Amino acid sequence: MTAAITGVGAYAPRFRIDAEAFQDAWGQFQAAGVTEKAVAAADEDALTMAYEAAGRALEAADVDPETVDWLAFASSTPPLAEEDLTARLGAMLEVSDSATRHVFTGSTRAGTRALWAGMDALEADASTGLVVAADAPQGDPDDGIDHAAGAGAAAFVLERDGPAEIVDRAEYATPYPGTRFRATGEDATQGLGVTQYDRSAFTETIGGAVSGLEVDPDPTAVAIQAPDGKLPYRAAGAAGVGTDEIQAAATVHELGDLGAASVPVSLASALEDGYERVLGVSHGSGAGADAFVVDVDGDVPAETTLESDESLSYAEYLRQRGVVTTGPPSGGGAYVSVPSWHRSIPQRYTLEAGRCPECGSLAFPPEGACADCNALEEYEPVTLSGEGEIEAVTTISQGGAPPEFAEQQGRSGDYAAAIVALESGDGDETASIAAMGTDAAPDAFAVGDRIETTIRRVYTQEGVTRYGFKVRPAE
Repeated sequence: MTAAITGVGAYAPRFRIDAEAFQDAWGQFQAAGVTEKAVAAADEDALTMAYEAAGRALEAADVDPETVDWLAFASSTPPLAEEDLTARLGAMLEVSDSATRHVFTGSTRAGTRALWAGMDALEADASTGLVVAADAPQGDPDDGIDHAAGAGAAAFVLERDGPAEIVDRAEYATPYPGTRFRATGEDATQGLGVTQYDRSAFTETIGGAVSGLEVDPDPTAVAIQAPDGKLPYRAAGAAGVGTDEIQAAATVHELGDLGAASVPVSLASALEDGYERVLGVSHGSGAGADAFVVDVDGDVPAETTLESDESLSYAEYLRQRGVVTTGPPSGGGAYVSVPSWHRSIPQRYTLEAGRCPECGSLAFPPEGACADCNALEEYEPVTLSGEGEIEAVTTISQGGAPPEFAEQQGRSGDYAAAIVALESGDGDETASIAAMGTDAAPDAFAVGDRIETTIRRVYTQEGVTRYGFKVRPAE
């Protein structure tokens, strides 16, 4: 039995920085073949990008998250080194609490490892799998790894039958230590930078995995690991493919090195573009590779958000990364304990409001006395739609945010704070809610404008990042 991809989602942050900005800053640009790359915003990380891509995949496949019984999250840069982040991701997406969950990390091969495991799960007893790969690698500032490092995510709904069947797979591994690594406790990925050694590791493992396939790949597009925009083409011969097929699925030239999401995002792009046979080949330092062949019969439902024209200067890029920030403001802040935050997760992740049983009005958050009739009764849960309209808005300027938001504001700059009327599922009622703006400059938010919610980092206290909804201009 084969596994099939029945829905595809992909996401890249709105910010971009081009090669010229690095050239101006350092006098050189060390990422061959990369013209620009995607940059995660200050409130984005691998988990929030995974949420964005997964939501798109579920919508494209028209799959109810409650029916997902196997969930995987893959990243070489998870926001926490030790925590099962599928618990948070599943809650954000409203996946069943009983779904089997797995985290894959430690290698740029993690995304295809997750796909591999999803196939095994379907061959066992799973009925609907959701595989999500998201990454935002970074290196030392004046280093080729950082010059190439981008950000993005892709997600795939897996079922037993569908338009894109994974018909064959193979893997290959051999020790090449030092090609790419990140020490425990460090943020920056490093490499020894021995060109011929790195190239040998890449081509041997890529070639070994492809040669292990039982079917002739004969691809119309190749989704291949892309640590820069040049190395994939140097492996064309080893993989037995042409450079045109690699170019057909390439995202590295506009998005940069996406780490564990490199092959998944390229695969998503190729499936959306309608290629009939796709060869996917990942590479992870160490070194190992996965290869798989996808046969496509018909249109694959896909929803991707990969394009943007919002450019950053090099100084703005460093600021978003947190390399250059201002100090925190003085004054007290709002401390929210982790247990208190946990109790509010249904509101912050899935917009759970409450209906007053006495007068029928909506309340958000659903606690305390009803604002309309003052009744102190247990609210009936109501889930809001995530769409609405701005009722009031202001700009929080530098130094104006509470201390818990200081780190993010030091990186992102001014942000919009708004009162929004979020609509009920049928659109007949609204609840007024305070929310932070994201994905746009403060002047992009105005009273009367339509907005939609997404999930982003809110702030970090006690080493624990709080995630919750924010609002952005409606697409």
